[in-house]
Amino acid sequence: MGRTLAVRLDSDGDVLLTGPAVRALARAGNPVDLLASPSGAAAARLLPDVADVLVHAAPWTGFRPPPVDRAATLGLVDELAVRGYDLAVVFTSYHQSPLPMALLARLAGIGRVVATSEDYPGSLLDVRHRRADPPGGGHEVEAAVELAVAAGAPEPDEDGRRLAVRRPLPGLPGEVAALPDGWVVLHPGASVPSRGLDPVHAGSLVAGLTAAGHAVVLTGGPGERELAAAVHGASGPPVPGVPVLDLAGRTDLPGLAAVLDAARCVVVGNTGPAHLAAAVGTPVVSLFSPVVPAERWAPWGVPLALLGDQDAPCRGTRARDCPVPGHPCLSSVPASDVVAAVERLTGRHDGRHGGRHGEPVAVPGAEGGRACAS
Repeated sequence: MGRTLAVRLDSDGDVLLTGPAVRALARAGNPVDLLASPSGAAAARLLPDVADVLVHAAPWTGFRPPPVDRAATLGLVDELAVRGYDLAVVFTSYHQSPLPMALLARLAGIGRVVATSEDYPGSLLDVRHRRADPPGGGHEVEAAVELAVAAGAPEPDEDGRRLAVRRPLPGLPGEVAALPDGWVVLHPGASVPSRGLDPVHAGSLVAGLTAAGHAVVLTGGPGERELAAAVHGASGPPVPGVPVLDLAGRTDLPGLAAVLDAARCVVVGNTGPAHLAAAVGTPVVSLFSPVVPAERWAPWGVPLALLGDQDAPCRGTRARDCPVPGHPCLSSVPASDVVAAVERLTGRHDGRHGGRHGEPVAVPGAEGGRACAS
């Protein structure tokens, strides 16, 4: 039996968005291994139909790419050669080149290499796929599925295009399980600062949600404990009987998936946990910074309210830090809009896990952005 190597050397959110394409490759009949970066490996291990996860810190991609490491690079080539892959499919975002990885795949003796490339690939690619017009257009999920089909995978149906995670997920922390039904997750941080929430603004959102009777769970990674504490501190005096639970730094990625799965709704910037929420089927209120286009990166396949000024001066800049003082594209969104979005999404879908792939959801007060379901 042959074996396929899928490659996605990006962060957790990017890996989750590649999940439907990986499942499509697996339906072609051969086991699929996934080569991921250290920042995407946890998400890779959550994906269904991934036989094995390989990890490599590539010097040509990532927020803080490492220097070129000759020994590590040659070690990867040797490992790929030993595994004897028949096919490598290199998934990238629209602004990335697959050619460095394609060269390593060729050096490893992989017989067929497929990728999306605008650059001349020479003899590195057997299939040079092009993304839909306009250049870079289409959602990242759709683009990845198109590449998998170009590599020989069967065309997936609608369910096959949805994000997913391996189940069962871990149990909830005791204090989360003890919360009354209907609580909301607020995830203020982001791997790229321009896409996260200012702590004072996020605190005002917590205050608005609790004033409306929604218990709130704050989530974040180990490096976001101070941010979550600042958000909690900025949320003002507690509302009697409406708890705010700070869970930042206390879950791994599968544990976070379990928390998002149990939530009624998730309020989050355009960052990995937004896609993790979509992968477990939870409605998302996305405060979306337009430094990258929402039509490519919005949460996929769940009821979605997309808030934020999508015509802000930072639009399309891919800026890592907000270039506009005060981060107005997001901080201008009032708590009342977020509360209205949460209540519209949760009121429309009865039951914690029912009916989440419905029609577009109009959210009152979403001026300056848009509200939709992907």
